[in-house]
Amino acid sequence: MKFQDYYATMGVKRDATAQEIRRAYQKLARKYHPDVSKEADAEAKFKAVGEAYAVLKDPEKRAAYDQLGANWKAGQDFQAPPGWDAGFEFRRGAADEGMQFDASDFFDTLFGSGFGGMGARSSRSSASQRRDHHAKILIDIEDAWKGGVRRFTLQLPEVDRNGQLQMKQHVVDVRIPKGVKQGQHLRLSGVGAPEGTSGSGGDLYLEVEFKPHPLYRAEGHDLYMDLPVAPWEAALGAAVKVPTPAGAVELKVPAGSAAGSRLRLKGRGLPGPEPGDLYAMLRIAVPPATTDKARAFYVRMQDEFDFNPRSHMGV
Repeated sequence: MKFQDYYATMGVKRDATAQEIRRAYQKLARKYHPDVSKEADAEAKFKAVGEAYAVLKDPEKRAAYDQLGANWKAGQDFQAPPGWDAGFEFRRGAADEGMQFDASDFFDTLFGSGFGGMGARSSRSSASQRRDHHAKILIDIEDAWKGGVRRFTLQLPEVDRNGQLQMKQHVVDVRIPKGVKQGQHLRLSGVGAPEGTSGSGGDLYLEVEFKPHPLYRAEGHDLYMDLPVAPWEAALGAAVKVPTPAGAVELKVPAGSAAGSRLRLKGRGLPGPEPGDLYAMLRIAVPPATTDKARAFYVRMQDEFDFNPRSHMGV
């Protein structure tokens, strides 16, 4: 998948005002409309312009895209970084006000399932005329394990009177429940950024996402980790120390364990009514042959063992 430069598609500068973006869209939409244009690739260009406008006309999508695009160029191989849209507070879902276009894989990856993962839950109370707000927050797995209060600075994109995109900051203190899961939503009543001059905000829904961790991967309340073991530990069996969020514990590696074997530490995952487990995925760590003695040892192993690791492949 390639990164798409929506500004280049629209033919506008990155600091273009909302009015300039709208005028550019109207001009290009007329130029490439399949019912009007005689250009061979008019339909493809019409779709590309519609997709670019769907992002750049929306302050929230545009702000997140601008932050992402600072590190990418058009045509580069692209993969969305984890939590790329975290920290943006927004007031509506991924609806595009009636616009119809065939979205590219690039668009679907970033916005297709509802920007920020909350598109379907965007709401507005008819009684209070307050919009609920939504944001994604990144926390450490350790925060989920022990809970606590964390402070987050959210960014609220808005268009000013001159049509320029501006960022306002909204600081919130959030109590992280012990055992919170990735993808869980936390509701903060009445603390969404205020609407207009009313001075009152709707509810703020926070989607929890875990930061990449050097040891653990979370699936629900379960944690997974890669556990390096020496060849002799896997072959002969051993008791090895394993780090857990609560501290190191001893794990028995059965003799004859193969790479990829999964060993369970019951109840050592994230806490909850039913605590999760910690799964250690065995990885065989091979000592490097960096000395004459080490190389001689590997030669003796080669002579001693009648072993072909590719025999199951028929070679």
